Amino acid sequence: MKINKYMMIYKQIAEQIDQSILNAGDILPSENDLAEQHDTSRETVRKALNVLAQNGYIQKIKGKGSVVLHREKMQFPVSGLVSFKELSETLGKETSTTVHEFGLTHPDAYIQKQLRTSGDEEVWRVVRSRNINGERIILDKDYFIRKHVPLLTKEICEDSIYQYLEDECGLVISYAHKEIVVEPCTAEDQEYLDLNGYEHIVVVKNFVFLDDTTLFQYTESRHRLDKFRFVDFARREK
Repeated sequence: MKINKYMMIYKQIAEQIDQSILNAGDILPSENDLAEQHDTSRETVRKALNVLAQNGYIQKIKGKGSVVLHREKMQFPVSGLVSFKELSETLGKETSTTVHEFGLTHPDAYIQKQLRTSGDEEVWRVVRSRNINGERIILDKDYFIRKHVPLLTKEICEDSIYQYLEDECGLVISYAHKEIVVEPCTAEDQEYLDLNGYEHIVVVKNFVFLDDTTLFQYTESRHRLDKFRFVDFARREK
C-alpha cells in the first residue's frame, strides 16, 4: 500500500518527537526548508504539519513557526467537580494560587444572564491565576451570588473556596453544567497568564448548583492550550 508523501513526513517528525530527538519548545524548520529536505512541495509539507498539530505534536504560533509541544500533559477531569486545591494534591507538581481581583460587585448583563440574576443582587467576583511548576497557566474567574455566600475573604480565595463553603458554611455543592470552548485570548489573559505566544485559550464554563438545584456560582476556567488534556469516562448504555 502506497503511503502519501505528507504522511511519510508526518510519521518521521512524530517519531523524532516521540523519541525525544525533538523536544518540547523546539521549533521545526520552515515550510520551505522542510519542502527542500523532503524534495516535495510546500503544500505537502503543510498537510503534514496540519496532521502533527491535530495529533498534539506541534502548535503553529504566529511569529515563531511550528513549536513542539509537551506530550506529557496534565489531566483535568471534565465531569468531576473538584477544587484546584484538591486537584493539585494529585498532580505531584509545585502549585500556587494568586488572587488578582476580589470583591463584591453588581454584575454586568453577561454575568446576570449566566447566574440568572438581576443587576440589583450583589455578586462576589474572584479572579485567580494558578501557577504550576513556575508558570501561570490557568486563570479562574469565579462569580458567587452573595445571598448564598454571605462572606468571602482574600485568604479563603488563596486557599480553597469550596472547602470553606462546605466545611464552614455547610453548603452542599451538588453538580455542575459545563461548556468547553476555544476563544481568542483577552487582555486579561495576557495580563495574568504566561501565554508564551498563544493567541487562543481553552475555556471551561461551569454553572454550579447546590443540592436543592439552586444555581449559586458561575466560573470561567481559562487554560493555556499546550498544557492540558481534558479527560472524561463514558460508557455506552443499551
